[in-house]
Amino acid sequence: MTVPAITVTAPVGPDSAPLLVLGPSLGTSTILWENVIPALAERYRVIAWDLPGHGASPRATAPFTVAELADAVADAVGERFLYAGVSLGGAVGLELLLRHPDRVIAAAIIASAAKIGEAEGWHDRAAQVRGQSTSTLIIGSAQRWFAPGSIERNAEISGRLLHVLQDADDESYALACEALADFDVRGRLGEIAAPVLAVWGAHDGVTPEASAREIADGVQRGRAVGIADASHLPPADDAAATAEVLRSFFDEFAHTRA
Repeated sequence: MTVPAITVTAPVGPDSAPLLVLGPSLGTSTILWENVIPALAERYRVIAWDLPGHGASPRATAPFTVAELADAVADAVGERFLYAGVSLGGAVGLELLLRHPDRVIAAAIIASAAKIGEAEGWHDRAAQVRGQSTSTLIIGSAQRWFAPGSIERNAEISGRLLHVLQDADDESYALACEALADFDVRGRLGEIAAPVLAVWGAHDGVTPEASAREIADGVQRGRAVGIADASHLPPADDAAATAEVLRSFFDEFAHTRA
């Protein structure tokens, strides 16, 4: 296992504003946040990162863990920061809070869980992608990712995100699946002292409200909130509601940056 290489976007927003780092879900890229960033950049200096083999990040050259992804994010960011991540990006956020507690001011864990799915399912998906490519995931992902009517309402970003999935490096995607198969921090949530907001989408069957409640109840300073018109990718389903939830939460803690 090694710390994987990731690519981080250039910051957007006022130079003197607190830094906010945005993380992706598996199969997506920084595109996931495009419709949210303008509202966040009014108050924060915003950057986003891509998973190995997704978007602008290089392909993975070795297996990695979710914890090592968190180390990669911490290495790429040279100061204290606020963090928001979706699904796998949310799992990375929990590992950041555990492994680098001095670096994270507050975190929003979106459409995620302290354990996402079952190991067997992730290993099966890794094998499917290695054998048949990420193209075979598009129909199922579209059904899981988006709330009813969202693809029609948000046709451009939905289509672009599905293209990111199709274009993702197959081996890197498979290695990310295997990282998720091993990820489980349910027994360590009580160690997390920074403020945490757990966000769920009302239509999300992958990481539903119960997953968010488990995080919020398990950490020392947690709360949970739902987004009504969202499924597993709230920033794509309802960018305005996602931005408002994040700004309301982060505004309480941004002044504590060092």
